[in-house]
Amino acid sequence: MHHLLDVWVDTHFDDEVRFLQTLVRVPTDTPVGNNAPHAEMTAGLLEGFGFEVERHAVPEAEVRAHGMVSVTNLIVRRRYAPVGRTIALNAHGDVVPPGEGWTRDPYGAEIENGVMFGRATAVSKSDFASFTFAVRALESVGAPLAGSVELHFTYDEEVGGELGPGWLLRERLTQPDLLIAAGFAYEVVTAHNGCLQMEVTVHGKQAHAAIPETGVDALQGAVAILNALYALNNGYRQVRSQVSGINHPYLNVGHIVGGTNTNVVPGKVTFKLDRRMIPEEDPVAVEAEIRRVITSATDGVTVDLRRLLLAKAMPSTPGNQPLVDAIQKHTGLVFGQPAPVTGTPLYTDVRLYAEAGVPGVIYGAGPRTVLESHAKRADERLHLEDLRRATKVVARTLYDLLQTT
Repeated sequence: MHHLLDVWVDTHFDDEVRFLQTLVRVPTDTPVGNNAPHAEMTAGLLEGFGFEVERHAVPEAEVRAHGMVSVTNLIVRRRYAPVGRTIALNAHGDVVPPGEGWTRDPYGAEIENGVMFGRATAVSKSDFASFTFAVRALESVGAPLAGSVELHFTYDEEVGGELGPGWLLRERLTQPDLLIAAGFAYEVVTAHNGCLQMEVTVHGKQAHAAIPETGVDALQGAVAILNALYALNNGYRQVRSQVSGINHPYLNVGHIVGGTNTNVVPGKVTFKLDRRMIPEEDPVAVEAEIRRVITSATDGVTVDLRRLLLAKAMPSTPGNQPLVDAIQKHTGLVFGQPAPVTGTPLYTDVRLYAEAGVPGVIYGAGPRTVLESHAKRADERLHLEDLRRATKVVARTLYDLLQTT
């Protein structure tokens, strides 16, 4: 039966590639986060395959509170029998803006030498394609199956997932037994880092640069805080995780704005920090330490602190073992090499399912590493052969886990 699944994927692979190209060519930049149009387009494509698609629009007030314009999450439920597992497949359609340095149209979905280029080709519109076509392959063979499969296509991973999987789970719109979430094809990820993001606003007193003593330089105050944070970051290298694939905590300041003009003492500077937490860390203690270090570094300025995101780390759970075993087995057969079980320094929406009691793994169509994928960088790309083979692995995995006996 596995061979029949493979044959179906091969026969329909050109359709899968065109499906992915259509998804990539409709931008879903977050910010600004106006993602309902893409969801509607995706729903139409899925309905063209004969799937019934539920559209779940998040209330506007909640969306605006997260700095976005629109979020519509999609659920496709394929029920094969009244008893058996429900396996959810989740991928996110929102992306970070392209940024600079592209050598190709970031929304062109151009193919060169078997590689598709474009924003979200690797993370994670590729798994809209792999998961959809894996389910279609599964159903094509006409074998008796138990349980059901759900496709969860969500649109707020870039701002934390609370309006995507988090919202679907809180609203009790789904409660699967197992989860496969978008990922890379050469490993099975069972644990990931957490992330704390904060906005730090340093207030001084604006003044004319010719008489700086009449002001309070907010930038100098920010520099003192940044030096304290970077000193803290140096110490993180001594803290090691026991999870394979995860090394140590780290801190990054990724955005800084401030001042009004060259000849003005800056009265306000704002920066945003990102603190990655290994699974062994306590997020409450991490945030408390960050706040303490910032507060102790202030001298002559005042500081406002605002938490933007607190995504908890996900430790591996024994309940995901059926997924691990099946994916490892079929990756070995399809790719001709084993798929190691590992952790990742990323944070993902899988944690939200885990917090709701749903064991999950991260596996999908992407390449061997984040670096190779160019995710969140210029010229993001996907090797189409990885898409083909990952689709086969997911279809085979679903078939094995939904057997009637």
